[in-house]
Amino acid sequence: MADTTHLSNHLLIAMPQLADPTFAQTVTLVCEHGERGALGIILNRPLPMKLAEVFEQMKIEPSLPDVADLPVLRGGPVHTDRGFVLHRPGGEWDSSHRISDSIQVTTSRDILAAMASGTGPSKACIALGYAGWEAGQLEQEIRDNSWLAVEADDDVIFDLPYDERWPAALRLLGVEASQLTSFAGHA
Repeated sequence: MADTTHLSNHLLIAMPQLADPTFAQTVTLVCEHGERGALGIILNRPLPMKLAEVFEQMKIEPSLPDVADLPVLRGGPVHTDRGFVLHRPGGEWDSSHRISDSIQVTTSRDILAAMASGTGPSKACIALGYAGWEAGQLEQEIRDNSWLAVEADDDVIFDLPYDERWPAALRLLGVEASQLTSFAGHA
């Protein structure tokens, strides 16, 4: 079990009993976690939109069609109009936060312009909105067996199809989804 005092750079894996449709069977990357709370991005809820729509709204002209076809994720229920780009390190962006040696999150327009021109990061996920927890809330949800936590895995974040991310994150803990029960217990 992960140390719940610092969950930055961890994946939160929703347990079966987490019935909230926003979070059921989700994998969330914790970008920040501290005494004031936590912020995460859901990694496996694609929206019915492509990056081309974001480019259009921001008046960015993409020169690469494959970039415009990238899906956009529903990163969470908070500030769903705010964009986040999870990406590999590299490049100098106006507003980036280092999550780990291999993962950064950027919220500035310049990274999207670079992606549109083909000079952006080699791997990236684009999300609208985020998941937020107040101080102590996430720790309590973990104690209530709503979430399992495991150190972040680049393949789950950047490479796997969205529908494979939840079971793959569980396998990082040596668990198959079929082994989980919706009943909680404490020893």
